Amino acid sequence: MQILEVGTDSHLRNEFLKLPVRIYRNNPYWIRPLDNDIESVFDPKKNKFFEDGECIRWIAIDSSGQTVGRIAAFYNKHLMHSEDGIPTGSIGFFECANSESVASCLFDTGKKWLQFKGLEAMNGPVNFGERDRFWGLLIDGYDKQPTYGMDYHMPYYRTLFENYGFQTYFEQYTFYMPITRDEVTARLNPKIYERAQSVFNTPGYSFRHIKKNELSKFAEDFRIIYNKAWAANSAASQMTPEMAAALIKRMKPLIVEELMWFGYYEDEPIAFFIMLPEVNQIFQHVNGKLDIIGKLKFLYHQTMKTNHKVFGIIFGVVPEFQKKGVESAIALAYTQVAWDIPNFQYTEMEMNWVGSFNKKMISFCRLLGGEIVKTHGTYRYLFDRNSTFTPHPDL
Repeated sequence: MQILEVGTDSHLRNEFLKLPVRIYRNNPYWIRPLDNDIESVFDPKKNKFFEDGECIRWIAIDSSGQTVGRIAAFYNKHLMHSEDGIPTGSIGFFECANSESVASCLFDTGKKWLQFKGLEAMNGPVNFGERDRFWGLLIDGYDKQPTYGMDYHMPYYRTLFENYGFQTYFEQYTFYMPITRDEVTARLNPKIYERAQSVFNTPGYSFRHIKKNELSKFAEDFRIIYNKAWAANSAASQMTPEMAAALIKRMKPLIVEELMWFGYYEDEPIAFFIMLPEVNQIFQHVNGKLDIIGKLKFLYHQTMKTNHKVFGIIFGVVPEFQKKGVESAIALAYTQVAWDIPNFQYTEMEMNWVGSFNKKMISFCRLLGGEIVKTHGTYRYLFDRNSTFTPHPDL
């Protein structure tokens, strides 16, 4: 078996993209990610993480010349020191035939490269970028389609990781919840209504959805809330005005105003709840390519409103306004508008990426009537096999 660095070779790059197509060709739940989304991770011109890090990727070729595996390894100088002080790199974009020998060879390749760079552990499978995409191994929910940016994996991948010696660092849960009036009324814990109503009736608080003609204002409000709400989490990098503007610009084609909410106290931004249409429900028809045909298919399904699912991207309240009911108020703010729209297109939601270390958010999702339908695991492998493994601490 050969392990080949992909580099700039167009054939190897194409094999890196095509391998999952072959692995999942008979799987009814897998949705092919957009090729451009994958390739942008490995493009220094498009991925800011190259400014303070390195990334490399390989494919595995068997004796018959077939591609049977792929993996990437990477690190970022600002994020390489974990909560326990161990310099940690990462591996990701792992796909593999059902073979422990192939998997071990790929893992060994990533480990040796990271060791050469001075790292002492590796997390995986994760992204060379922010946590909102391509993060974690699917370990439960194989009968559900992935939401946009989240990976689907074969069930045997878990065995490949754990038999190699990876241990669960933390898990990420995807909560499902309906958002129609009748379903919410039936499932929602009454405490949420009470807390929300108390905030709605308190002078100084206001909640409003995004306006497409005021995106620059909402981008700055998003940045302020994000940096305050996640300041205590060492794994979250501070967001600059340029990063916030770029993020909102990227979202712009998908923005439904009634799905993106901000909370204020005396006009100061204190909370957000960002939802977007679940575009994987459309991307499943384009086979990974937004070429002319892909764009026409996307436009057709968008025009015909075939998608009825949204996904919660991010939810946050600045620390000084937590435990005051603001979480409940902003979670229900959309109902004051959406439920008054005749035949509102969206009827269900999946809340992505709730970490097992975030007990408060898990409890809150359950109070909202959510149920866990998918679980991803972020694994860690310590290079010194005599070292003591410590899971991610709770927030």
